[in-house]
Amino acid sequence: MASADLRDELTCSICTDIYTDPVTLPCGHSYCRVCITRTWDNQEEREYSCPECRHRFRVRPNLQGALRLRNIVESFLFTHPEQEEIGISCTYCIHSSVPAAKTCLHCEASLCEAHLGVHSQSAEHVLTEPTTSLGNRKCSVHKEILKYYCSEDAACICVSCRLDGEHRGHAVETLNEASEKKKEKLRNILQKLTSRREEAEKRVQNLQELRREVSDKAAEVTEEVTALIRGIKEQLEALEQRVLSEISRQEEQVSLPVSDLIRQLEIKKKDLSRKMGHIEELCNMMDPLTVLQGRESDSADYCDTEEGDNEDRERDDNKVCAVGDLDVGPISVTLHSGLAGIVTGLKRQLHVPANMASDMLLDVNTAGNNVTVSGDMKTVSWSEIKQRRPETPERFQFRPRPQCNQVLSSRSFSSGRHYWEVGGSESGGWMVGMAYRSIDRKGRQSLIGCNNKSWGLVRFNNQYIVIHDSKSIRLPPPTPSSWRLRIFLDYEAGRLSFYDLCDPIRHLHTFTATFTEPLHAIFRVCGSNAPIFRVHGGNAWLRMY
Repeated sequence: MASADLRDELTCSICTDIYTDPVTLPCGHSYCRVCITRTWDNQEEREYSCPECRHRFRVRPNLQGALRLRNIVESFLFTHPEQEEIGISCTYCIHSSVPAAKTCLHCEASLCEAHLGVHSQSAEHVLTEPTTSLGNRKCSVHKEILKYYCSEDAACICVSCRLDGEHRGHAVETLNEASEKKKEKLRNILQKLTSRREEAEKRVQNLQELRREVSDKAAEVTEEVTALIRGIKEQLEALEQRVLSEISRQEEQVSLPVSDLIRQLEIKKKDLSRKMGHIEELCNMMDPLTVLQGRESDSADYCDTEEGDNEDRERDDNKVCAVGDLDVGPISVTLHSGLAGIVTGLKRQLHVPANMASDMLLDVNTAGNNVTVSGDMKTVSWSEIKQRRPETPERFQFRPRPQCNQVLSSRSFSSGRHYWEVGGSESGGWMVGMAYRSIDRKGRQSLIGCNNKSWGLVRFNNQYIVIHDSKSIRLPPPTPSSWRLRIFLDYEAGRLSFYDLCDPIRHLHTFTATFTEPLHAIFRVCGSNAPIFRVHGGNAWLRMY
């Protein structure tokens, strides 16, 4: 019986089981931490009280673990494991531990099935599920069974508390009625909590789905970026090979003539050394007769050698000048064109609009009356129908013939290095170039290249011609040709270069001059009655990129 009494002392009055993580309240009563926490969480008025003595606390007490009580519980469970397995045993079976079926609140005893059969059936003997904690079933003041619930004080009371105690005159109800009301409230709370939990579960599912989508998208983008960067690296490596190949080609082109000159000079050096040796022998001879009887041609050979050296030196210098130096123009064009192509491809892959980056626009106020200019100021074409634009000092007017088909750019260049591209039609003829703003606007002297204020490149009948100050040079036929040009201007260096953007890029011509005024791009399209180039084939158009 001693172990049973100790078990009662170690039983939580709320869960009627051995303490789990016991805590002690300021009033001295102990409970499982989870049990007292759940009890206080369910109190609606948030007035915290001890379930046994009903002592109220203004502020929710800070639960401190009962270390000594927990040690006693652990020691009891270790020394009485069978009690834990059997549970609550019958009070009257003293010779053996028999599990109890019910507990009588009136008798304060637990009964097995055999003793329950002979137990009193009167109403005052209230039977409950087996429990060893009877203290919370009786009034701590009157030691009577708790039968009513005081809604004003939120406390379970006995008959004496209702009739003669501190709850006299209060609104009370039976435990079953109060329990049903509380259950109803709890069901409503449960329903709300269930709805909130379902909502939380739904949000968790949505967030998990979003996380999966983000993860999949990140993996997809990572793969695309990796492939993109790998492609850029491959393109850069290919561009590097093209540029290095162009450098090597130019190096070989320059080195071969120089090597040939070096070889010729080495031969000449040997011949000179031979002659010098013969003359030195004559000079070192002591016999005057031998010196005087030497070949008469020695002096003549020396004079011939000196005159020939002057001629050879001048010829070699001309060859060296003809060889020139490395032309950085094609190298720069190849590099810039390749990089531009990579950037364009990159924008296309990234779905970025490839807007025109150049601000090279046409000045319609300078356009002749046989020129049509597009709305974006980037395309010029020849028109057989006169545009009837007003005659102004700025407008090109070619008289006495009617064709007025030139136009300047609105932008000018007075310093720096610049390049832009133009594309022409395969039919008709056209010219591109640079001109000072002060170029004449009337007569033949206003045409591109027919003055000292403009430099131009002509394209017609699959032929290129460069012209400046009325002096023209026919260039070799382009094979192949792309019908697209790149114009490269280095203002300070006085260089204006033209390149055909075929593959590989071909250098067409470079003008050298000392520019004294701001330069404008100038364009000319030629119709079927072109007065200079006699171009046949109808319309021609030119567009800047």
